[in-house]
Amino acid sequence: MRVRLNEGKQKELILLARGNMGWTELSKILEIPVNYLSGDLRYEKVLISKKLFGKLCEISGKNYESCVLEILEDNWGKSKGGFNSQGSTIDIKIPKYSSELAEFIGAVLGDGHVHYTKKSLKARKIGVYQIRITGDLRYEKEYHNYLGELSKLLFGINPKYACKNGKNERYLFLSSRKLVEFFMGMGINPGNKIVNQSTIPKWVYENREYMKACLRGLIDTDGSIHRMSKRDFNLLRISFTNHDNKLLQDTRALFVILGYCPSKIINNRNFYISGQGEIEKYLKEIGFSNKKHVDRYKQFKAL
Repeated sequence: MRVRLNEGKQKELILLARGNMGWTELSKILEIPVNYLSGDLRYEKVLISKKLFGKLCEISGKNYESCVLEILEDNWGKSKGGFNSQGSTIDIKIPKYSSELAEFIGAVLGDGHVHYTKKSLKARKIGVYQIRITGDLRYEKEYHNYLGELSKLLFGINPKYACKNGKNERYLFLSSRKLVEFFMGMGINPGNKIVNQSTIPKWVYENREYMKACLRGLIDTDGSIHRMSKRDFNLLRISFTNHDNKLLQDTRALFVILGYCPSKIINNRNFYISGQGEIEKYLKEIGFSNKKHVDRYKQFKAL
């Protein structure tokens, strides 16, 4: 069994275990070749075995379980994108266009990241094909679980979850080359979303229910509900914040198409829905899947 940790954590664990020891001394304790330890394992060119992971945690005195992204079979290179494969061959169910798919896409456009790295024997790079959605561990665990169930329904693959050590970040991972290529086919490209100008797929505009669902995913991730000001205590506002100007404009356009009157884009980063009638309309027609927003709304209405 092989253990995949958050990026940089394998190296960190090895260095902690090494402490003041030399590489030769540590390699003898671990019973592995010194060059393999100080080179391939240290620089994360290959994944550590589950047995070695346990030893390193024991020697370092640190528990790195929270940094584990997934546990892979020893033949993972043939099935999940190692050096001996053409990339991840995890099959997926190709979903039809639907409100569920539109909502999931909204969440990916908001808090998601698409990762596509081809394997390279020369550079010793492992192929990584992954969609990652980030959230707040304190408030969004339930929402992540909801998105995980949605991904099973849509694509037929099981998500993985991980938390960043010492921080309130929680990640949902979906690993599949076919899944990443499916998203790329809709114009949601890997890498920097701002540079790539990834935005809402055209098919979403074909159906009002698709548009509503996509907005729900976008607001659930990059939106918030809050009071307009301390003075206007009982007046609420829904805001959307994103640094991708193209996505910002297209999200605002969806609201306009659906009959809302959003504010102008402010400082190239956000806009608001402020009319109290429109807030109620949003809650009735679109609503939240993210319990964090639901709880916040209930809290404001109770005061």
